[in-house]
Amino acid sequence: MLTKRLIACFDVIKGRVTKAERFQNNIDIDSAVALAKQLYEDQIDEIIFYDITASSEKRKIDLQIVKEVAENVFVPFTVGGGIKNIQDMYDVLKAGAEKISIDSMAVRNPQLIEEGARAFGSQCIVLSMQVKRVSLTDKIPSGYEIAIDGARVFTGLDAVEWAKRGEDLGAGEICVNSIDQDGTHSGFDLEVTRLISQEVSVPVIASGGAGNVKHIIDAFEKANASAAIISSLLYSPRIKNLSIKEIKETLYNHNIAVRPWIN
Repeated sequence: MLTKRLIACFDVIKGRVTKAERFQNNIDIDSAVALAKQLYEDQIDEIIFYDITASSEKRKIDLQIVKEVAENVFVPFTVGGGIKNIQDMYDVLKAGAEKISIDSMAVRNPQLIEEGARAFGSQCIVLSMQVKRVSLTDKIPSGYEIAIDGARVFTGLDAVEWAKRGEDLGAGEICVNSIDQDGTHSGFDLEVTRLISQEVSVPVIASGGAGNVKHIIDAFEKANASAAIISSLLYSPRIKNLSIKEIKETLYNHNIAVRPWIN
């Protein structure tokens, strides 16, 4: 039996974790290193770290911050942002990451997925995607379109078809972030998460919209997500925060298999 995973996702600007709503109005939270250490001690299952301005600033990811975070956490640690080639991937892994997340660059160069999987193994490659609900068309039959560059540029790619192609190219995991739900605390987009989960065999991470524990339960039970990003519940100043212990105990009481919180 595989347990469901709870993930904290850091949107990092200059070494600081921020929280946004639909990719806007970022609020400063804490240093990435301090928050990672705190959440590790609180028994988060995994951490994802996005250097969210690396691509727009046309620079490499801040490897020093990655290294400092990696030195303080001992759970799976995924890193993304500004990764353009195999050398960038190698540098991130050498700095202490366990997995690599690619998003916009994968759309621009899909072979990057294949090259990364061949060099480091599919288990290292997370295909992250920003999806938005749109009208159903012949080109977008699922009703969800892929956006890149911080959700500013729409690609004409159907989200479900892109997920299937990503898996075929070697992605070992897919993170589905809803642009519509991001930072709203009104629940995950269960439809797109379910559609993608049905069409791929690799784990799917639900992202964007968690505002209470029921939203997490729905992602696991109704959309068959393997993991859920729960950042806002843990530290967003916009809503009431819960501890990882509280979340895991509630999930356990709903018969959802999660790694137990240990006293």
